[in-house]
Formats: sequence, C-alpha cells, structure tokens
Amino acid sequence: MTDVTDNAGTAMHSLMTELFPICRSLTGPGLRQTLSRFADFVPFTLHEVSSGTKCFDWTVPPEWIVRDAWVENSAGERVIDFQVNNLHLVGYSEPVDVTLSLTELKEHLHALPDLPDAIPYVTSYYRRYWGFCLTQKQLDQMPEDTYRAVVDTTLDGTGSLTYADLLIPGDSDEEILLSSYSCHPSMANNELSGPVLTTWLARYLMDLPQRRYSYRIVIVPETIGSIAYISRHLETLRRNVRAGYVVNCVGGPDQATFLESRTGDTLADRAALHVLNSREEPFKHWTYARRASDERQYCSPGVELPVASVLRSKYHDYPEYHTSLDDLDFVRPEHMQASYDLYVEIITTLEANRTYRATVPCEPQLGPRGLYPNLGDRTHQETALYDRMALLAYADGNTDLIEIAERNDSTVARLAEHIPALAENGLLLETGEGR
Repeated sequence: MTDVTDNAGTAMHSLMTELFPICRSLTGPGLRQTLSRFADFVPFTLHEVSSGTKCFDWTVPPEWIVRDAWVENSAGERVIDFQVNNLHLVGYSEPVDVTLSLTELKEHLHALPDLPDAIPYVTSYYRRYWGFCLTQKQLDQMPEDTYRAVVDTTLDGTGSLTYADLLIPGDSDEEILLSSYSCHPSMANNELSGPVLTTWLARYLMDLPQRRYSYRIVIVPETIGSIAYISRHLETLRRNVRAGYVVNCVGGPDQATFLESRTGDTLADRAALHVLNSREEPFKHWTYARRASDERQYCSPGVELPVASVLRSKYHDYPEYHTSLDDLDFVRPEHMQASYDLYVEIITTLEANRTYRATVPCEPQLGPRGLYPNLGDRTHQETALYDRMALLAYADGNTDLIEIAERNDSTVARLAEHIPALAENGLLLETGEGR
C-alpha cells in the first residue's frame, strides 16, 4: 500500500482540524477557501455558477458573505458571538442592526431543550430572515434587558456558487462517480468527513498504476450544488456513469450504514453490499426511503443514476447531528481510516468485477496444468481450489464475479486471484464488464 493508504486516518483528521473553523455555506468565501484547500491535494478544477442561474426547478441563490455577527447586552458585552462559534449565526441571515427587548429577540433565537449544551445548526437559505443559535443553557441565563443584534452580511445577487470536480481517466470512458458536499460550517462528521475522505480516495485512485474505469470526483454544496452540477452534465452522466456513491457522514463512531439507490439493484448497490456482507462487522441497511442527501438528485426520475451511499454515523441517526456536538472529538482518525478502507475495498471490487466464459465443455482437466491436486484426498475442498472450481462452474459469459462470489460464499477479491492462471491456460475468456 502507498503512504496515502497507510496514514489516511491521521492525515485526514489533521486536515479536518485545519478546516473546521471555516464558515462554509452554499456560497461564499468559506466554501471557496475549503475547495481550494482540497485542490492542494488533488488537481480539482473550481467552477462558478452565477447567482440567479436557473437549474431545472431551482435558482442559484445570492452569494452570502459574512463579516461578523453578535448580540450584545445593554452594557455592550457580547452574549452571542459569531467569532466564538460560527454556528451561532443562522445560515444566510440577512444584514440587520436592531435593538430589541429579550421577548422580541427570542423570536430570532434558536436552541435545543433536549440538548442543553449544544448549539443547533439552523439555516434560512431561500427565505429572507436573520437569527442566532445558542445553547439552551445560554438562553436560560439571559436576563431581561435591552439587546442589540448586529448581522454584518451581504447577499450578493451578482455573486456565484462554487463547486469542484476532477475526472481521473481510466482504460474505459465508463465512470464511477464519487460525490460529496461542502456547505456546512463547523461540524465534523456531517460536513468535513465526506469531502476530506473523497479527496483522499481521489489521491488513492490517482496513485493506481492502472484503472479500468474513469472516476468522476465531485464536491458541491449540498442539494443546489448537485442540481447545478447535474444540469450542466446530465447527458454525460447518463451516458458514462456505471456506479456512484454519495460520500458523507463517514467519520462517526457508529457502525457502517448502507443506503440503497432508488432501485436498490444497481452495480453500486451490489458492490457495496458484497463488501459489507463479506466483513465480520455488523452494519445497518436502509432503503432509499431514508434518503436525505444528494442521492435524492442523482437517483431522481429524469436523472436515474446508479448511486448509493455508505456512511458511518448516518445523518439524522445520531443525536449530535446538526449541532456543535458534531465536533473533532466525535470524529476520530480511526473512524476515518475505517471508512477509507471500506471505500477502497468497494473500489477494488468494482475494478475487478467482470464476466467470463469457460472455453471448454464440461470441466477442464486442471491437474496437468498444475491447477488441481494430483492426489485425491480431503484437501480437495480447500478454499483456493473451491474458488477456482466455482469460477469455472459459473463462467457462462453472463454471470459476473460479484454474483459468483455471492453464490459460493466467497469474495470478488478471492476469485480474482485465480483468473490470471485460468486465463493463461486458455480456460477463461473475458466477455464483458459486471452488470
């Protein structure tokens, strides 16, 4: 393995620590700064989509630029401060400078009574609004007073939305899509884990000496970003993408979670489930009914790409989700390493998955070719021999390695080890790619 593989978890967490304080949103300097940092590791191209651009049923919003925001009491003391935690400001808050009573101010304050130590993450992307978020403990301690609320922001209708993409060429024009999002402020699992892992997977793919597939790597602001991207590349995506994954929420402490594509039977589904089922660790399995990220766009009617998702501490499934408790202690290097290893194994499975046809009727005589024991004894059922015979038994030109492995309690990786010897002896002929 290369260094990028061996040190992935620690290196990824280090980059997350660097990027964690940045205030990201659907648009703006924080998003560009973060994407530019990813481009220091792999040659992403950054693209701008102008505010006001129509993308199917959506319109790219004005660019949101934050300079500062706070609430101060009558003594001039800041009791809520964007500079302390960028989650304190409701996303896309419009500019304001007003003096209010506590009762009036509370109409613009958001807290979580069930998580009294957590600052919630709240946005108002498409309705003009301003507001602040704070812990329930902070809210309970605010006395009756006169408060000044200041939001120093700009909503620039001449601005743009930024996204990053990279096409890593392979032997084929057929593509595997890896898409992640970057649009949240200081949250670790629900923001940084996905695009950081995606960047590291891109590094891994670029280091491979040979790639069967081409790989389309995309980092967008969630929802509007993927919609904008699809609107620009729909025909290419339809023509080339054979499997894809939305990579997000991959750094938490919980077990892996598999989220199906809309149809649940694509190559992306089959490869991910094959790898997850071959491991000893338990995992959760959700249907497309539990979708909540950009798989909604890639799998939607009219787009219909074969896109699934493999997560670790899935959105909505952990109490820290969309709060300040989703921090760098919640996401650990070992969790990121586990997700990295899992995705690398899925990619390896996709790369190896093909269909083959046996070239002779009945079983070939393997003994003279050194592929079968010359002595008949109980060792005939050893794993390697069993895998070799299973390959020949199912090699009908239509059944791919994933299906052969599933039917024979094996793995694609194990089966693939025997293909060179069988092919060199003229016993297997490759007939196509996995379905």
